[in-house]
Amino acid sequence: MISRQKFVVKRIILFLLIAFSLCFCFQFFQQVTVETNMAVEAITTQETKTVQTKLKNWGYYAGKVDGIYGVKTKDAVKKFQKKNGLTADGIVGKKTAAALGMTLGSGSSSKNTSSSQNNNDVYLLAKCIHAEARGEPYVGQVAIGAVILNRVASSKFPNTISGVIYQPYAFTAVNDGQINLEPNQSAYNAARDALNGWDPTYGALYYYNPKTATSSWIWSRTVLVTIGNHKFAI
Repeated sequence: MISRQKFVVKRIILFLLIAFSLCFCFQFFQQVTVETNMAVEAITTQETKTVQTKLKNWGYYAGKVDGIYGVKTKDAVKKFQKKNGLTADGIVGKKTAAALGMTLGSGSSSKNTSSSQNNNDVYLLAKCIHAEARGEPYVGQVAIGAVILNRVASSKFPNTISGVIYQPYAFTAVNDGQINLEPNQSAYNAARDALNGWDPTYGALYYYNPKTATSSWIWSRTVLVTIGNHKFAI
């Protein structure tokens, strides 16, 4: 009789241990899920698709453009962040979104979306101009912006300003992190002039400084004009 009671007690204790373990595991995974959702709570399905598309075009992401912010997408975001001097936490916050050329929570209105896109275009273009040509004469700064826009219009390059600027190895300023410097007023003015159609390069797709260029390929391009320290070519 005593042995049977001991057996029953042991079974009860075992049952309680199992129940406690299951409860602990459930709470743990629930917390992980909450933290994951908090990490991406600002990203809608459409915004996630935009992130995936951009990173896929630039060679950071190889998965499906499905709007699911999974492990592959998060890893791709981390790679992009590391490359561009941002905190590599895999979260698309305001700074990462700006680097990607997008605005989070911009709303469904086409007018608002267009306005946000225009503001992002000016900002990104100004950043690249400032990083690549802040020591150049003003017309030379406009010329850098014009080259970027000429690439957007060309079938040989990505079809967005952010896509062109962040195309892997396309610009030295992106590779060395100078793209993250805040643009000055001159760069903003040059960006707006380029967006308004001023092209001092006459259609150039490339530019280089002959004093520092090391690529034999760039020297083979046909030069259209020289402005400041840069030669602009096709």
